[in-house]
Amino acid sequence: MHLYTLTGSEKGWWTVSLGGRVWLPQGDLPFGTAQNWGLTGKQAKVVGEWQGENVWLIHGKMDNDMCSPRLIASQDEKLFKLVGRGVQLAEFYRSHRYCGYCGSKMRHSESEWACLCDNCHERYYPQIAPCIIVGIRNQDKILLAHHVRHKHSPLYTVLAGFVEVGETLEEAVAREVFEESNIRIRNIRYVSSQPWPFPHSLMMGFLADYDGGELRHDPAELTSAGWYRYDKLPQIPPSDTIARRLIEDTIANIRQDETRNK
Repeated sequence: MHLYTLTGSEKGWWTVSLGGRVWLPQGDLPFGTAQNWGLTGKQAKVVGEWQGENVWLIHGKMDNDMCSPRLIASQDEKLFKLVGRGVQLAEFYRSHRYCGYCGSKMRHSESEWACLCDNCHERYYPQIAPCIIVGIRNQDKILLAHHVRHKHSPLYTVLAGFVEVGETLEEAVAREVFEESNIRIRNIRYVSSQPWPFPHSLMMGFLADYDGGELRHDPAELTSAGWYRYDKLPQIPPSDTIARRLIEDTIANIRQDETRNK
């Protein structure tokens, strides 16, 4: 967690991030010495290791090639997680330059991911927003929706939403599903999770079964929603997402039941 002023000889992978964007010249995370990439004199800290080399974080931006970290999501899961950590930490440091209690300027801790106030002695840690995402099965079909945020894309995906104060994860799953689709679900079970730095979420994936209600999508969140037979799906998320994992798990369960019932 130590903050270094780069001399130019430091070597590794360079995560330069600001505002949820990361520097990806030619679409790749830059590798080499600080001098090679014109980073000498900048302040940086090590946030992890990949392929035997340090992954460095620089809180700032370059003149061009500032991109979404989604561009490297499919390259390597560990690399994406480390870059995601850098993006989230950069946003944390940007939003915690001053203490929220007394207004004094804060400094970075050198022993943990935290910001410290030397005036009132408050300590701030990066906040992670828990989100649920759920694949819902109805016999040989899965519920897929086209989200408002994907208005320029034909992508259909499963339902998701943020956990509210005082909720269990299972309660959040049931509530979000009902709010967005007007249906009830049962047999909610946990599958897996994925850190998602957009900007600081942790996606927790579930599977569930349809239990009743007439499908009616929330137009504020979704442009459409429908039940799709497992072998006749629209365009779905890429393989590096937990949404795709939930869709594929649902398909596997349907096929397994069909084989068993033959």
